[in-house]
Amino acid sequence: MTLLMPTEQMERYKRTARTRWQIERERRVVRRERAWQLARRAATLLKDKFGVRRVMVFGSLTHPDRFTLWSDVDLAAWGLTPANWLRATAAVRSLSSEVELNLVDVTCCSPALLTAIEREGVVL
Repeated sequence: MTLLMPTEQMERYKRTARTRWQIERERRVVRRERAWQLARRAATLLKDKFGVRRVMVFGSLTHPDRFTLWSDVDLAAWGLTPANWLRATAAVRSLSSEVELNLVDVTCCSPALLTAIEREGVVL
């Protein structure tokens, strides 16, 4: 059974879909810009307060086509210690309630994850 939609109704549907797509696209752009700002703030915080030598952002934030309205920010840090890792993680997470920030200590992650971070990550 084939259902046919009147041309006028189909055009209205297409206009609405285009408008919704454009609004969502603009929201993704704004959220991505905010996520980059937060990543840079987190890198500064980690370097200034926790003695971290290097910070990289990796994951969906480094791929504009994969970043969504629900994406988080993944950060990798070099120079954390067992004594400050938990405080550093809490400090980074407290920077935002709107975008989740995750911190990876590269000395504790798997070799495969470290390879991916080095390959696709962006130094902050």
